[in-house]
Amino acid sequence: MVTFVDEVTLHLKAGKGGNGCVSVRREKFKPLGGPDGGNGGDGGDVIIVADPQTTTLLTYHHSPHRSSENGGFGMGDLRHGARGAPLELAVPVGTVVKDPTGQTLVDLDEPGMRFLAAAGGQGGLGNAALASQKRKAPGFALLGTPGWQGDVVLELKTVADVALVGFPSAGKSSLIAAVSAARPKIADYPFTTLHPNLGVVQAGDARFTVADVPGLIEGASEGRGLGLEFLRHVERCTALVHVLDCATLDPGRDPVSDLEVIRSELANYPVPDGQVPLLDRPQLVVLNKVDVPEAEELAAFVRADIEAMGYRVFEVSAVARRGLRELTFALAKVVEEHRALAPVEESRERITIRPRDAEREFAVVKEGGSQGTFFRIRGSKPERWVHQTDFKNDEAVGYLADRLEKLGIENELFRAGAEPGATVVIGDDDMVFDWDPALTSAAELTQAPRGMDPRLEGNRRRTTTERRDAYHARQDARTIERALEEERRLARRDEDEDTGAPA
Repeated sequence: MVTFVDEVTLHLKAGKGGNGCVSVRREKFKPLGGPDGGNGGDGGDVIIVADPQTTTLLTYHHSPHRSSENGGFGMGDLRHGARGAPLELAVPVGTVVKDPTGQTLVDLDEPGMRFLAAAGGQGGLGNAALASQKRKAPGFALLGTPGWQGDVVLELKTVADVALVGFPSAGKSSLIAAVSAARPKIADYPFTTLHPNLGVVQAGDARFTVADVPGLIEGASEGRGLGLEFLRHVERCTALVHVLDCATLDPGRDPVSDLEVIRSELANYPVPDGQVPLLDRPQLVVLNKVDVPEAEELAAFVRADIEAMGYRVFEVSAVARRGLRELTFALAKVVEEHRALAPVEESRERITIRPRDAEREFAVVKEGGSQGTFFRIRGSKPERWVHQTDFKNDEAVGYLADRLEKLGIENELFRAGAEPGATVVIGDDDMVFDWDPALTSAAELTQAPRGMDPRLEGNRRRTTTERRDAYHARQDARTIERALEEERRLARRDEDEDTGAPA
């Protein structure tokens, strides 16, 4: 059964914006009350929050699909739709949010930091908000846009001051249990620790946290064992403690060779830009399990060689509680020195949003394929306007044409080489139409019933042949009608002669 998760993929879906309302005020003695359709509410956002009380991503491992509330629909009498409730997802401090390609979006390394992972859709405007001096009673409203939908990857990197690293069964879990209140699983077989354990150590007036990282083996930085999964938990640590097993029974192993292997794996692990390489950080060496007589002799034998490498060495026994006080006070001094030298950062903005393309509002790209050449329009505004348009309403379609023309899209199409009748696509095949530059922006000056736009009716002047055919058809119909009337008159006359009635 999974009890600890430090990486998970979330499938997010922000709330959809509510549709605007088309309504006209109806009151007694007020036949021209005017439009009173309300706006739709915005969809709820999905926000990721760094919470100190959360320690694992296990909840999202079991239920990775998360969605926020949709916005409410607008109603008549200027009643606006309710805004969708945002969804806040609590994650441990130290969680890194990435996109599916691995690019880092935000590092939630401080308590209370918030990240807008999925923005809710925009509510549509009602016809009351769309009314203007020339369009007094719009017969349409804007639809709500869908919220952002996609995947984000959460990766937990433990936030601790000191990391205990070493081979499996070197005694790291026993050591952290002896110096803190942490109670990790302890057993006499390799890879007992399957997830990092955190403990708080009090040494005099200093308090710091220690992380027990799962055992490393040769090739851990290349994916062998469990090292590659958990080496990232060492990235944020101030100091490293090499825990060396002096009582190991494995042939070919000794504290010096173990130290060289761990140093090599730490050197091969790439840290993010701006961080100090792992081997350049303060390091101490613990010769563990010296309560065993043979281990004590081996520790005394190799101590001089390790100190010659520039390390400060401590002989420790978690069982006999030997050397723990000296080790904890030495670590406290290292941590306090690092905290004193750390620059004081100004308070940062807690809410981080996805950057938007601020260079151009839209772009026209000429594309081609098996279906022929067409022109694709990309941009946040045109694509959002397409989602907001009710294509069953001619007036709404005309309003979209007005907005696109005022944005300057027609001029860009001309520059791109588009000709009347060319195929134009807005967004990812959201809307495909034949471009007609003769459809000028004049909807506000036309007089038509609500919901209709005379420019889209397709009226055209008939040709001479069509008028002549229509004239002959009317003349033929009249000739047939006169012939039928003459037959009816003769039939009535014959009937009168048979009955002797006067004609």
